[in-house]
Amino acid sequence: MRPQAEDFARTVGMLADLGLYSQTIGADQYFVAAVGPSLAASLPEPPPGLFPPGYDPTDGPQYPGQE
Repeated sequence: MRPQAEDFARTVGMLADLGLYSQTIGADQYFVAAVGPSLAASLPEPPPGLFPPGYDPTDGPQYPGQE
């Protein structure tokens, strides 16, 4: 696996682990609230080939509150 793909996979894995942890009994929700957004913001660009050619992540339905 290429380094960029490894970084992406590792970060997605940590987000998944955090999501599972947040659902356990006694989970520290303050920790989840503090770490989750930072971890998501650190997500690197997806590796080439992860999405089909021509995929535009900004193309989609308008959600309430969007202009």
